[in-house]
Formats: sequence, C-alpha cells, structure tokens
Amino acid sequence: MKHIPRISEAEYEMMEALWKKSPAGTNEIVERVLPGTGWQPNTVHTLLKRLVKKGVLTYWKEGRMFVYEALISKNEYLEQEGRNFLDRYFGGSIAPLLASYLEEPVPEEELEELKQLLDGGKAEP
Repeated sequence: MKHIPRISEAEYEMMEALWKKSPAGTNEIVERVLPGTGWQPNTVHTLLKRLVKKGVLTYWKEGRMFVYEALISKNEYLEQEGRNFLDRYFGGSIAPLLASYLEEPVPEEELEELKQLLDGGKAEP
C-alpha cells in the first residue's frame, strides 16, 4: 500500500467534496463546502493548495479557472487511517477494538452486518 499523508479535519472536508465528484473547479468546490462550513473562498483555496502540496490532489488550469482532482480514493485513505488507528490504540489487532465496543449492547442489525463481514460477505449499508 502506498503511503498517504495525514490530513487535517478541514482538509478531509475538502477531500469529501472532491470524492463526491472529481474533477471540479474551484467555484464548484466552494459551493459544495460552504453550506457545511461557512468558509470563505480564500480558506478553500488555502486548503486546496495544502492538499496539492501533500500530493493527494492535482490541478490544472482551464481558461481562468483551476480544476482539481483527487489522486487518492476515499477507500484508500480510510483503509490507511483505519490501520493507523488500530496500530496506535490496539496494537494493530482488531479483536481488542471490537471487544471495546461489545461492552455495550449492539443492535441486532449491526450484529448481522458483522456476521456477514466475518463470513466473507459484504455487509449491506
């Protein structure tokens, strides 16, 4: 697995906007993130520049507009972050993680999803 740099919560918001539809122009990205964040366009531009510098976005110019595209998928990022979380807090093992959640009652439908996953099937969302 290739190394993907850590990104901040704010940078993650930007990536979410691009994972939904990529490539996208700067104005379109601002419109996507504005309702949930209230960020000014300059903030969005700064975050996009950081993500380009980290190597998770690329961009090009079309006329007077910059267009951005994600270089990593959401699944790639979440897989790495999940692995980092397991390594950091649970010694890389999923069993202690699950045990920590099983101290509380788990809804039946979630137990069924877990059973499907453990049996090698794909859980329904």
